[in-house]
Amino acid sequence: MQRKISQWLFLVLVVTNLLVTGCSAASAPNTEVSTSNLSSRTQLAAKYSYLPKLNGKATVVMTVNGSPITIEVDGINAPLTAGNFVDLVQKGVYDGLAFHRVVREPQPFVVQGGDPQSKDLDVPINNLGTGGFIDPKTSKERYIPLEIKPQQATEPVYSKTFEAAGVEEEPVLSHTRGAVAMARSQPPDSASSQFYFALTDLPFLDGNYAVFGYVTQGMKEVVDQIEAGDRIESAEVVEGIENLTIKTNSSQS
Repeated sequence: MQRKISQWLFLVLVVTNLLVTGCSAASAPNTEVSTSNLSSRTQLAAKYSYLPKLNGKATVVMTVNGSPITIEVDGINAPLTAGNFVDLVQKGVYDGLAFHRVVREPQPFVVQGGDPQSKDLDVPINNLGTGGFIDPKTSKERYIPLEIKPQQATEPVYSKTFEAAGVEEEPVLSHTRGAVAMARSQPPDSASSQFYFALTDLPFLDGNYAVFGYVTQGMKEVVDQIEAGDRIESAEVVEGIENLTIKTNSSQS
């Protein structure tokens, strides 16, 4: 029992030192959504209209070490988070990027990648973990709001963890083994391009980080074999690209 508690505490420390370094906290914008905004779907849609949105599901095939990982991306329950990921895949942002953090000891945790800085082969792997997608249209890093949908809700909670929002329900998309979720820094609205695969059930992350899909094929054969420094050879949207919408005439405020 003592060993189990020690391992659990280790994972909590890993969350603090791994996922919280998902991108630069200093540069993350303050996009806190007020309670009044949360009560209005129209106001909320207008606030984030500059972001890609996935109105349904999509399938992404990511090739690592010559083998495919199939991901079902859920835009029904996480439309902005899923839309951001599918848009970045479609843009080729993930092609050639490295997995810079792999944590399996003392027990399986996560495989994390998606830092655009890793495209440069000269950047040491230990220097990765702070980069995000720079939108060429704005020359600024694109951030997305924390987006987590409670099981009994019709809409996700935005810009707040469940604890901060007073939500006691479980999320629709939970951190079971094979979950794909966004890494972020301490501000809730600081996720950009970095994501992670859950190597085991991680219920203590539920309500704190946004899951947007699940590995449906290639978990044991590919994801479980990834080592730090391995690269995404390619990522492709093979189904559901018609569900992606992008408002081209809007910019981030």
